[in-house]
Amino acid sequence: QVQLVESGGGLVQPGGSLRLSCAASGFKFNYYVIGWFRQAPGKEREGVSWICSDDGSTYYEDSVKGRFTISRDNAKSTVYLQMNNLKPEDTAVYYCAVSVLGLVKLRRVGVLSPGECSYWGQGTQVTVSS
Repeated sequence: QVQLVESGGGLVQPGGSLRLSCAASGFKFNYYVIGWFRQAPGKEREGVSWICSDDGSTYYEDSVKGRFTISRDNAKSTVYLQMNNLKPEDTAVYYCAVSVLGLVKLRRVGVLSPGECSYWGQGTQVTVSS
């Protein structure tokens, strides 16, 4: 059974940093994508960043490029999202998710939608406010 557990959210001032963690377990797939998504109040869930299981290649949504970095520690089965220079518009619940079939599409178009992910964590709140 796939299980994803996020942590690391909190309250931070504009310009500050946070690092989110996604601890994964129960995987039996060789090729997959782990992604970070976020959902602000009254808005649809949107993709933020993705990392491929095979070669570790990474992808980012335009608004976070240069500020967010996704990485992985295979020994710990954990994916991280380092978020720097945070802005109030980054405020949202952040989720990690796994896409089993999205690897090819991600490499072709650079993004995945929430509907292409099969497994989700419970989410962690990130609030950017002074």
